[in-house]
Amino acid sequence: QVELVESGGGLVEPGGSLRLSCQTSGFSFYEYGMDWWRQVPGKEREMVAEITVGGNYANYMDSVKGRFTVSKDFDRNILHLQMDNLKPEDTAMYYCSVVIHNYLSLQRYWGQGTQVTVSS
Repeated sequence: QVELVESGGGLVEPGGSLRLSCQTSGFSFYEYGMDWWRQVPGKEREMVAEITVGGNYANYMDSVKGRFTVSKDFDRNILHLQMDNLKPEDTAMYYCSVVIHNYLSLQRYWGQGTQVTVSS
């Protein structure tokens, strides 16, 4: 059973840092790329960062480039999102996600999310 559990969110002041973690289970972590998404109330969920299967390449939404770093811990099957120089606009519920595909199905899985609030 695919399971994604986010942690590491919290309340921080502008300019602060947080490190989000997504503990994964139920699928081959080393065979799939993964994504971080975020959502604020009343708005569409948006992709923040994505990382390739091997973890050697990542792509970020423009507003977080240079501040966020996504990585994969292959020893513990954990997806991380290092968030530096946080801004109030980064306030959102953050989700990790993976698309599991085979010859029978294709489905995106989500964690329950972890809240990040950037405020003075």
